[in-house]
Amino acid sequence: MIDGIYTLANDAVYDQLVALLNSIEANAGADFPVCVIAYDDRLDKVKAEIANRKNVSLMNDPAIFAPWEAFSTQVWKTHPFAMQQWQEQGIDGVYRIHCNHRYAAFDPAAPFDRFIYLDADTLLLDSPAIFFNALDDADFVTYDFQHKDPAHIFNLDSPKLLDVFNASRITSDIFCSGCFASKRGMFEPERRAWLVERLAEGEAEVLYLNAPNQSVLNYMTLRSSVSIHNLALHLPEGVRAGNSVTSRHFEERNHVLYDKNARLTYLHYIGVSSTLFTRLCAGENLDLPYRDIFLHYRYLHTPEARPQFTGKPIPYNQPPSLTTRVLKKIGLKS
Repeated sequence: MIDGIYTLANDAVYDQLVALLNSIEANAGADFPVCVIAYDDRLDKVKAEIANRKNVSLMNDPAIFAPWEAFSTQVWKTHPFAMQQWQEQGIDGVYRIHCNHRYAAFDPAAPFDRFIYLDADTLLLDSPAIFFNALDDADFVTYDFQHKDPAHIFNLDSPKLLDVFNASRITSDIFCSGCFASKRGMFEPERRAWLVERLAEGEAEVLYLNAPNQSVLNYMTLRSSVSIHNLALHLPEGVRAGNSVTSRHFEERNHVLYDKNARLTYLHYIGVSSTLFTRLCAGENLDLPYRDIFLHYRYLHTPEARPQFTGKPIPYNQPPSLTTRVLKKIGLKS
């Protein structure tokens, strides 16, 4: 049985990808298998990076992606207005359909029997064994607190929502699609066809349009009665840790983070734009959350290239200047 880690990337997230790969090497082992799933064809820097790593491969096979993209399109065509709304916004087809390339981890042609999927904007900070051990008894393993915010998973205004899902499942089994563990062969074509039929019968209105891949993956998992184990709900106090940069109380010790003495398994830079990491690595003194630990892993093998900053860092989420606001208003700046 082959266990491995998938991520989804292109050259736009190159700096984050390097940091993630280095964190896997440091905390899972230099030989731990990793497969980078291509987001799109912008891959020059990604390919060059992978060429230097014996444990990392690239999945960029249109034959694998095609059925999952077709499935995503079928799903959203069942929605009463999603495709029309996206078209009116200038979006051709399904919004961020390339995010759904992560579904290829389930494909029979994928390389890993069991896997963890991590978004490129994460760092692995401890052994991944906790996920794989849980997969011995469950089909799907998560480790997050998304159940506290179901509004980013499903349309809570839909009167059908509680007809489709028991309320207890919404408050316990939903998850962020940036980190999950599962097994190859899940969601076979017959299962996908069955799901599309249920959506076409009116269940599509429960989906959340602003995070389509995340909403659909949650729907697929919950509607299929897949056994889900959320480590955040099962680990004992003192072992359970947070994972999001929105939590500002984590403490760094020896290049890992602790949440009240519980070591984080991973850190997700959720909500922090990839362009900010590019600017940071280009030398711009941005005060990103937990930036030192990111920079440690980004430059783990090239410490001499790590940018050196002087002066007070600039808050990454500061409001735009008056000049920028004026230029935007008159159409001279996007």
